[in-house]
Amino acid sequence: MTILQRSSLLSCLHTMRKTERATWMPCMYALVIEQISHKSMPLMMDEALDYLEKRQVAMKYCKKYGSDKVRVLTLVKNRGKGGAVKMGVFSSRGEKILMADADGATKFADIEKVEEGLRNLQPWPDQMAIACGSRAHLEQDSITQRSYFRTLLMYGFHFLVWFLCVKEIRDTQCGFKLLTREAASRTFSALHIERWAFDVELLYIAQLLKIPIAEVAVNWTEIDGSKLVPFWSWLQMGRDLLFIRLRYLTGAWRLETSKSN
Repeated sequence: MTILQRSSLLSCLHTMRKTERATWMPCMYALVIEQISHKSMPLMMDEALDYLEKRQVAMKYCKKYGSDKVRVLTLVKNRGKGGAVKMGVFSSRGEKILMADADGATKFADIEKVEEGLRNLQPWPDQMAIACGSRAHLEQDSITQRSYFRTLLMYGFHFLVWFLCVKEIRDTQCGFKLLTREAASRTFSALHIERWAFDVELLYIAQLLKIPIAEVAVNWTEIDGSKLVPFWSWLQMGRDLLFIRLRYLTGAWRLETSKSN
């Protein structure tokens, strides 16, 4: 059995403009059955269809609440986490934009904490500000649950982030971030990294643009199945950090520091 599915991104919209209409596209599947007896086919078909129905979680919410509240954005090609989030940001509406991981490691109620962090940064220069959820206060507890190897990788990555890119934020990788619309527009417009290290480039760009950033402690729960493969993922992220610094320093990636009209 072969299942073909386009990548989907769920964009939940809190504030809408009545003049804009949202559309959604269904996920596409191809189910190929070969050399299977007629007796076992019903069992296989029931299992397959039940599974595929469960996979279409985002589409169910879209149908339940309507495309004016929930939209499913379809990516024809896998563009990585950063590319998917970038597409979601540019397709979103509202004065503020919240990024959140799908695994629910951070409770949605913690939006009140990042909202307060954003308010504490006022007045916002050019209406730009970012509040980052942070797990830094839980670091010591997490160390006791990790292997020495994973702890070494974590400290190595944090050092590279601090040394090469972002000085003031201890936890750049927490997916719970709240941005004003202007801050999201300016930072994501300049974003190049589409893999896991995109958060670092996002905050590096914010630093260069002198956008105020608050780091706010949030609740966080380890979710099974949400971890990266340790060595190769961290190695790739380390390479991306080096690319971020070198390419901005050499002018290969340029940043418009003045607001365009």
